[in-house]
Amino acid sequence: MVYPHIQYRGPAYPNLLSSAENSASARELDSRFSDGIHVRLLWHPGDGHVSVAVYDSKTGEIFELPVDQADRALDVYRHPYAYAARRRRAEVEPDAGPAHGAFAA
Repeated sequence: MVYPHIQYRGPAYPNLLSSAENSASARELDSRFSDGIHVRLLWHPGDGHVSVAVYDSKTGEIFELPVDQADRALDVYRHPYAYAARRRRAEVEPDAGPAHGAFAA
């Protein structure tokens, strides 16, 4: 089947993600692409850590979140922007503890 409205823009997994540049041995556990945002769940067998890499093709934003032992990897994978915001807030407000409860902002 031919899709004339779809243009080839390069490989499905661009080397723009920092995890791909830093570790050729990272293994992709899951991947999703929606509305220009490519999210990958990666396992690094060298040291056993898991990370989530995000590439937004609309804005060019690229970031990678290491999954903390206190976090669930699939939650970070499904909601990377929420976890990124929480970590940025913790960097800005180091005295603020982790947010708990349904009404935590």
